[in-house]
Amino acid sequence: VRFVRSYGLPTLVLGGGGYTIRNVARCWTYETAVILGQEVEDDLPPNDYYEYFVPDWKLHLQPASMDNLNTRPYLEEIKAQVLEHLRALDGAPAAQMSCMPGPARDEDDGDEAEGEDERSDPHKHPADHYAGSRDRG
Repeated sequence: VRFVRSYGLPTLVLGGGGYTIRNVARCWTYETAVILGQEVEDDLPPNDYYEYFVPDWKLHLQPASMDNLNTRPYLEEIKAQVLEHLRALDGAPAAQMSCMPGPARDEDDGDEAEGEDERSDPHKHPADHYAGSRDRG
């Protein structure tokens, strides 16, 4: 957040999900302080959300030593599943960007002739107007 903030540009900060509520409360308290350019003490004063900061009511958690229980085969299985899910996604649609021309004539004329020129249809691609022309070869 500090790095992004260093650009001095308007920034929208969004959260995710799937976290432990105590960690989310700590994270967003800290990140909000960083966004506002404020320092926050580690000892938090009593507040409406105080219970989210148990067991020690401090902003920062003390790092604990934990064993990594993720085995290589387990991680490879997760990776394979993720890649399979990504493979099944449809790609972004490819669409050429262009301005659509307006209708060739005013639509409130009232006297629309039968067999109106197809070129006034704004929903057709310009190349489609020449589908029956003698220039095809």
